[in-house]
Amino acid sequence: MVGKLKRVVFLCLGAGIGWGAPAAVEDSVFETARVPAPESTIDIHIFREFSRQGIRPQYCTDAVFLRRVYLDVIGTLPTAQEARAFLEDPSLNKRRALIDRLLERDEFADYWAMKWSDLLRVKAEFPVNLWPNAAQAYHRWIRASLRDNKRYDRFARELLTSNGSNFRVGPVNFYRAVQAKTPEGIASAVALTFMGARTDFWPTNQLAEMAVFFSQISYKPTREWKEEVVFWSPEKELLDAAPTNGPAVPAKPRPRAAVLPDKTPVRLPPDRDPREVFADWLVSPKNNWFTACMANRVWYWLMGRGLIHEPDDIRPDNRASHPAVLAHLQQEFVKSGFDTKHLFRLILNSRTYQLSSVAPASKVKPGERLFAYYPIRRLDAEVLIDAINKVTGTTDLYTSAIPEPFTFIPANKPAISLPDGSITSPFLELFGRPARATGMENERVNKPLPPQRMHLLNSSHIQRKLEEGPALKLLLHPNRKQQEIVTELYLTILSRFPTASETARVENYVKSGVVKGREAGIDLAWALINSDEFLYRH
Repeated sequence: MVGKLKRVVFLCLGAGIGWGAPAAVEDSVFETARVPAPESTIDIHIFREFSRQGIRPQYCTDAVFLRRVYLDVIGTLPTAQEARAFLEDPSLNKRRALIDRLLERDEFADYWAMKWSDLLRVKAEFPVNLWPNAAQAYHRWIRASLRDNKRYDRFARELLTSNGSNFRVGPVNFYRAVQAKTPEGIASAVALTFMGARTDFWPTNQLAEMAVFFSQISYKPTREWKEEVVFWSPEKELLDAAPTNGPAVPAKPRPRAAVLPDKTPVRLPPDRDPREVFADWLVSPKNNWFTACMANRVWYWLMGRGLIHEPDDIRPDNRASHPAVLAHLQQEFVKSGFDTKHLFRLILNSRTYQLSSVAPASKVKPGERLFAYYPIRRLDAEVLIDAINKVTGTTDLYTSAIPEPFTFIPANKPAISLPDGSITSPFLELFGRPARATGMENERVNKPLPPQRMHLLNSSHIQRKLEEGPALKLLLHPNRKQQEIVTELYLTILSRFPTASETARVENYVKSGVVKGREAGIDLAWALINSDEFLYRH
């Protein structure tokens, strides 16, 4: 194993593709000489700031765009065949066409159900204890909503107003997947999820006023183990306030006063669920909190940084870096009928999204907040292991501490489609999969750590995949020519053709006699998988 590690490190350094050495690859791999011109409303506002600062951004290459958009939209690498077809396609509108195709792929629903499951705390055990049946029902509802491109206002309303069994009505688990099931705790979760607001910064009375809308939620068990029914109970407050030292005779519910987060007072009728009153206000096209939160989240998901940053910290003293861009996205979101995919298309087709990840030379440091370049980010844990498995043709074992048949995962199921945060693996834990405890975006940490680097470079887990993986064995078949193997490895792993200098380095490595035949191919695959170009979105 030590000898193998030495060879792989030697090849990484010799090819200029080791950890922390992306600049060794020719710049032409990452950006074109063409200076992008603003085309969309987004670009006009963003590029105006570039002009003020003297920044000249560069356009990313087709190969970079291909890999970037696959990972950002469906969390999956393109196959070598898909990469070759796109790179050799001469049509001028191929980027727009690719975006449209990806938004309709099944993996879109898988990947974004994973992201929403982080925010909605879809996890069977600690800290929220949904139980496997409920977690899977919740995940099925989330995925189906994304697959069908359900209007976002309807998506939010169903989460807020549904009643029924947590095993059968997926969205009622929103109220079970909060650690504090008090009205204040629920109100905080609602504000964080749908308004992008952290109530820790709110005055105490403001949270209490919002909590009134969630003070009549009740839970009751059924005969089925761990099943619970969530429902509206107008008598709940009366029963909670009844004396404990004698029989209670609840009075009839009366109208109540409440105050919305925008300071608007409302009178809650006794015959209507207060959650519905709140949902009417929340999903109104005029509610800037609701539209700004979602528009900003989608920008954050695709651009690596929110226009308001962090995306769940919207408050008056945390202003947007580009208010006109946010306002434009909000207007388009409302005009489209709360079509989330419309936001994706607007951002993905912009020249701003398609800029190079190399920071442009300028008199001032452009910084991420100006969006003068695409921010480099390490792949999510689930996306990374799926990519390695796809390259090698292998699978991973995902298990749960809960001994239930509902937690059995078929061997070919990708990590991005796991329905329950309790179902995991040592790799996912090592590479920063979130605990799904808070519903905050920053709970997922993709900062690289030394143990992660050693695992990729020197673990038997990765070694077995490379040496025994059927997809890699087929690619490295002895009847194939060396140049064909090198080209297919680059297309499969990095989604691009190798440069002339990279091909020459590999040829020199093979001629050196350190290894022969299939071993050289495995060493190259190992080196490419350990490169920043593979491990990062760029």
